[in-house]
Amino acid sequence: MADGVGSPSLHPLTAIALLVLPGFAGAHTVSDTASGSDNAWVAMLLAASALLYAAGVATLWRRAGVGRGIGRAHVLRFTSGWLLLAVALLSPLDVIAARSFAAHMVQHELLMVAAAPLLVLSRPLEAFAWALPRGVMRALRGCARASPLRRTWRAFTSPSGAWFVHAIALWGWHVPALFVAALASAPLHALQHACFLASALAFWWATLGAGSRAAGIAAVACLFTTMLHTSLLGALITFAPAVLYMHATEAAPFAMTPLEDQQLGGLVMWVPGALPFLLAGLGIVAAWLADSRTHREGARLR
Repeated sequence: MADGVGSPSLHPLTAIALLVLPGFAGAHTVSDTASGSDNAWVAMLLAASALLYAAGVATLWRRAGVGRGIGRAHVLRFTSGWLLLAVALLSPLDVIAARSFAAHMVQHELLMVAAAPLLVLSRPLEAFAWALPRGVMRALRGCARASPLRRTWRAFTSPSGAWFVHAIALWGWHVPALFVAALASAPLHALQHACFLASALAFWWATLGAGSRAAGIAAVACLFTTMLHTSLLGALITFAPAVLYMHATEAAPFAMTPLEDQQLGGLVMWVPGALPFLLAGLGIVAAWLADSRTHREGARLR
């Protein structure tokens, strides 16, 4: 519902799928970096998501008034998240990441802790729903009503479920054998990107969308413990005595040894990668305090 304006209903899983598609298409390998056709697919999917969001916002604003339902701040968040996806998947960073673990970690952090929360906070569900034709919306609603899909969605987007799925994706893909295998296979690497981005979108959807105080407490707990276990993984990589993730036979960029490159990548995950979880948790607590203060002031006025 958009500020009193009837809004079409789109299952959140559909919105996440639309946002994940560019990540699934964009993957490089050590021996064969992303080709021009791969980049073209990523660019087309990113362009399609942007056009779909813009069309939905334009339709909503035309019917309800500019800034209603989806505000300018939401559009700014989508634009920022979209640009971060483009930087991660289409910029020279993607090429450098094929032979640098540190650059690879920057790329993954951009997907999981920068682009994903911004996209979740941009209200893509409503924008995509307003953009899709009615026939497509009816078909999607029919699929979304299927009991197995509803049960699966609820399981994976509860705070605890999203926490578990995101943790499994993060730790699983950083098992050295699986990580190196993804580097050698473009389809497997595309699956890695998709798992990271999809699990991050579900995680931020569950934690940032907490409505009640009880759900908010669970969200803060999930954010705090995710910060701890991602920091632990980053620390383990940073202090590993040997190279775990060999990206290429050639030396890492910036005159670093492979071990130094790996240590820098661990630090990227450990320190800046943990900050968004801390900031989000503090933001939820600050919102509670502001809400409590408003209620107290209202009670005094009465």
